[in-house]
This record gives sequence, C-alpha cells and structure tokens, in this order.
Amino acid sequence: MRASWQERFAETSDVLKSSQHQQTVVRVLDLEIGGSQFITMAGPCSVETEQQILSIAHHVRAQGAQVLRGGAFKPRSSPYAFQGLGLEGLKLLAKARSETGLAIVTEVMSEDDVSLVAEYADILQIGSRSMENFTLIDAAARSGRPLLLKRGMMATVDDLLRSAQIALTAGNANVILCERGIRTFDSTLRNTFDPAAIALLKHISHLPVIADPSHACGHRELVPALARIGVAAGADGMIVEVHPQPEQAWSDGEQSLTFAEFDEMMTMLKPYIRHRAAAVGNLLETVG
Repeated sequence: MRASWQERFAETSDVLKSSQHQQTVVRVLDLEIGGSQFITMAGPCSVETEQQILSIAHHVRAQGAQVLRGGAFKPRSSPYAFQGLGLEGLKLLAKARSETGLAIVTEVMSEDDVSLVAEYADILQIGSRSMENFTLIDAAARSGRPLLLKRGMMATVDDLLRSAQIALTAGNANVILCERGIRTFDSTLRNTFDPAAIALLKHISHLPVIADPSHACGHRELVPALARIGVAAGADGMIVEVHPQPEQAWSDGEQSLTFAEFDEMMTMLKPYIRHRAAAVGNLLETVG
C-alpha cells in the first residue's frame, strides 16, 4: 500500500494494512471470514415465528449459506413499526443454529443489551444507525464476540474506519466491515451501492469486507446483480435477506428474496465466487 494511503487514513492506523499485517481472518465456529472462502449470510430481516426462522435456516443452509441473519431487536424508521421479538427472537435463532449448524449474526442496539445478545449470537451486528455510537461499539467489542460493522447511511469511508478503530482499541481485532449503500441525491433506490468502497477497503485495510445488496437497493429483483458486483469488487462475503413469503414479511419484504430467487442467485454467483477464490489464493501465495 502506498504511503499516501497511510497518510490519508493516519488516524485509523490499526485498521490499515502493513508489511506485518496484510489480512485479518475472523474465525466464527468452523468458518474463516476474510480468507479464501466466500461467506454468505442469509435470513429474514426480522425473526417472526419459530416455523419461519427454522424453514429459512434449513433452506439457506442447503443452498450454501454459512451464517443465519435475523433481527431480534429491530431499529425501525417508524416507532409504530414492528420492533422485533427481543429475547424470544434470540432463543429462536439459537434453536435454528442448533438444528442447522449455522452461525448466528444479529444486531445489538443498546450497550445494555450487549451481554444478552452475546449470549445467543456468534457475531454482533452494529447497524448503520449505530455506526457512530462509539459507546455501543466499545461495549460490543469488549464482549469478545466478532463484530459486523455496517457503514452508516451517510458515512464516509473515513467514518467507517474510525468506528472500526474504536473496536480494535477496545481489544477486539475481529471486525468485519460491511458496505450496505449510502444516501445520495438519487432517490430512485433505497440507497446507492458503493462498490468502489469495497475495492478501496480491500486495498487499504486488513479487515474482512462484506456486501449487503439487500439494503443497498431495497428491491429484491436487483439484489442478485448487486451481489455479483460485490463479489467482483473483492468482497469476502455478502449478507442478504431471504423470506419464504416476502409479501407477508413483518419488515423489509420488498427487498427480501424468495427461496427460488435465493437459489437462482446462489447458482449464478458460483463462477464469480470460484474466480474470486483463485485470485485470493494467488494473492496469499504472493504475500507468503
């Protein structure tokens, strides 16, 4: 990495690549996030019922997903919208892990809830609205669980790296960065996907980077194309929303893939993922 990048992001030097530290690999259960394997995290926006979350977990597992996502605590734009099942949702996620072997990622919204969520989840998600809640990030980092840090809706790459620096300063090196789209002047889609940020982060930072095509566009028919772009940009994985009946989902149904759409996307991505694995393997050999 050129000295100019080191100077540009000097405030967050711990998250930058160095000659001694080229890549962090986050280990979760039997997974390695940030290595040669492309990691798929899939599941519903919200945990709704036992039947719903178990059916999704078994289906995405069969199609190659390694991590189950699902919201137990939901930060919603409207105070009148469904806010999540809370502890009941966490218990249902744990049951899904027990049945399928999938690791669990779910959002923690308050520092008061960190110990509770960490008891059930394998990865703690810091959502886009909480990316600059440094007290929450510090508390979550000190739980010892890996963090999935989503880029804020109006955050720069600088801002995202500063938040990651908070976690590393708290003693937790297991941070996964997530590009999930940002707000721009274009209001056509829910957000504007920024694959250039993925490419930049992979170039300058040793932390794993994943793409969130679901929140990046807000429309399920565009999710596969954005997922493909994320792989091509160098992402280490993706997190997508899946629901058996999106039109009946309690939240974010419009961007949730049906089972058939998820299956088709996973099949479509295989050659791109194989190409990525070969490129990463060659890079690791060069670094080694």
